[in-house]
This record gives sequence, structure tokens and C-alpha cells, in this order.
Amino acid sequence: MARHIYQCPLRWSDMDAFGHVNNVVFLRYLEEARIDFMFRLAPGDGSPSFSGGSVVARHEIDYVRPLVHRHEPVTVESRVTKIGAASLTIAYEIKDADQVYVRASTVVVPFDLEAQRPRRISAEEREFLQEYVDDSADGGSGALAA
Repeated sequence: MARHIYQCPLRWSDMDAFGHVNNVVFLRYLEEARIDFMFRLAPGDGSPSFSGGSVVARHEIDYVRPLVHRHEPVTVESRVTKIGAASLTIAYEIKDADQVYVRASTVVVPFDLEAQRPRRISAEEREFLQEYVDDSADGGSGALAA
């Protein structure tokens, strides 16, 4: 099982009045990693996979420890915990080599922008996602093993 690794830069504006990365900013970090995973790494050049759009149906976040601004990027490690007929669940850890800051999961629904309705996951998308599936650690709850 592969994991998608995204190196996310921290911005000075990500900090809040308490001197650490604001809780809402972590959603942006997850979004950046998810977009990198689903669109930049989608199978095949010119493949229509994931290009038709998707919507977030649910986020679940556990804040483990504060993240203070620094110049080094933070790692967002992602894996797929569930693939349904018309949705998938991605689990993440935002971390460094020795510390986890956030554990989270997102339910994503492929969306037909033209028809303005959800659509099924294609065979090509399912094959791509299957490489990143790990349902052994938590039953799909979103938390990665530390």
C-alpha cells in the first residue's frame, strides 16, 4: 500500500494570535494535499479521471498538537481508507518525522459538473485509488497509526 506524500509550505499568514497555525488553515493543507493526490497524480496523461470535479461531503479532524510557523514545510501523508460506488474516504496525518500535529479524514464525492450531480467512481479511478488503500489500521475512521 502506497501513501501519498505532500510537502506543504507554511505561510506567515497561517498563524493566529496565539502564535501557532490556525485550526482552519489545516483544512487548506488537507485540500492542497488532496488536490495534488487526485489531480496531479491521476492516472495517464490526458485521462479524464478526477477532472470532472468532486465535492467534499465530510471532514473529520483531530488536532493533536500545535504547529508553530517555521521555514521548513510540513508533511501531509495521505491514504485511502474506503472506496464506495460514488465516494471515497481519504485519511491524513500532518506531521514531521517525529511529531504528528493533525489526524484527519475527508469523504470525497466525484461530481458531474455539467449535470450538477454526484457520479460513480470510474474503473480507472478505482484502479488508481486501490494502490493507496489501507483499511487494516482503523476500519476507515480516518486516524492513521502513529
